Amino acid sequence: MPGNSKKTNRFTRKPNLHVLSKQSRRFVTAVVADADGEIFELEGYAAAGMAGPLSIAPLTSEQTLKLPHGSELMFLPDRIPILFNLSTARLEAAPENPYKTDSPIFPVAAFNSPGYMISHTCAYQETPAARMLPLFSYGAVGWHRGDFQCAAILVDDEPRQDLRFMKIHNVMKGISRLRKDIPDNRLRAHLEHCAITYGCPAGKNFFLGRYEAPLPSSKACNARCLGCLSLQESGTIMNSQERISFTPTADEISEIALYHIHRVTHAVVSFGQGCEGDPLLATDVIEPAIRMIRSRTSKGTININTNASKPEILKNLIDAGLDSVRVSMSSTRKTCYEAYFRPKGYNFEDVEASIDLALNSRKHVSINYLNCPGFTDTPEETEALIAFLRHHPIQFIQWRNLNFDPVRYLKEMNAVATHSVPTGMAHILQRIRHEFPGISHGYFNPPKEHFHADRRL
Repeated sequence: MPGNSKKTNRFTRKPNLHVLSKQSRRFVTAVVADADGEIFELEGYAAAGMAGPLSIAPLTSEQTLKLPHGSELMFLPDRIPILFNLSTARLEAAPENPYKTDSPIFPVAAFNSPGYMISHTCAYQETPAARMLPLFSYGAVGWHRGDFQCAAILVDDEPRQDLRFMKIHNVMKGISRLRKDIPDNRLRAHLEHCAITYGCPAGKNFFLGRYEAPLPSSKACNARCLGCLSLQESGTIMNSQERISFTPTADEISEIALYHIHRVTHAVVSFGQGCEGDPLLATDVIEPAIRMIRSRTSKGTININTNASKPEILKNLIDAGLDSVRVSMSSTRKTCYEAYFRPKGYNFEDVEASIDLALNSRKHVSINYLNCPGFTDTPEETEALIAFLRHHPIQFIQWRNLNFDPVRYLKEMNAVATHSVPTGMAHILQRIRHEFPGISHGYFNPPKEHFHADRRL
């Protein structure tokens, strides 16, 4: 794994060194890692969750759930775990194992499976040597009654990206079949690389004939997102995957889309993937591709994931037959949005104009809300989101975890706006559901057959 964190699933039981009282049994036991990455529970200490430096608290069993299948554990070098000492009832920074002299310990975080929104990040302090973390989310995790427990909220129970339904031998069978059926399609070959090399769930689903197929098309982007997965120019952190190096033709795009639509019930095909820039910069091939698809079938949902920077171009795609629009947003406040997206040649007002255009065209509109505890759940951000939803009545919110170093992200946001003490991710979700009962919540792009279905959990 690139960067300054390491994945591990090793776990060693330690002897019970502290007899917990009845009252403390509701706390989730802390887990830490040694210098070799071996994870163990630390009896006498509860795991702590963080929502920014002003909000760190011990985790309870009521606040957590069993670590979802497919989640991964990471230990974070050059960082000191913050734990809750059950004897003193105080939070402590613990650079060393309290039961083993001169044995450094490190924080452990969970990268949760799709469909789960983290409610707390892993609690830690940086050391002076700490570098920026790689592009993952870092949820709080602990141990309770024989299982890892994570601080997360289930927002979508659809098994679209459940790894148990993506057996590699079945993916390889699908790849072999597609090589025979559409042998000369460069986009198919690109998706093979995504599925095999990067383990992309969307790429795997295409070869398995399930749910949503990706249609990456754009080499360029007019944003410089801090957490861009496909391009990092600063050298401070590594991108998670390589950006597509060519522009597929309209024929190649439509061939992939039609193949998927013809064999999948309620199929979705989507422009705008993690392995590309923004699709609004490739409309010279995307627009004719959409027209080709719609000239052959009215089935399937044609979706675009975009920064929504160019309303006039988006209108052309809607006129061509686009069904739904998902707009990526890290904040509904102009200063915070632009501090993360760092737009080139557009601004937040253009994003709002695109959303209104799509709504006025009676298209399904969702926001890909990139959230981070300690920022997203502050009163200032919550009130801004509520005001935004009142002015732009979208139909769906996809609660996606921001894949970025949480401490560094909060520093960036605090540099451009003032924030009060967070109220909690569960609280903001509950409030949005109460004030906007017509908005659905989830994680994945829905097919048009489910546009009006209530995905609430």
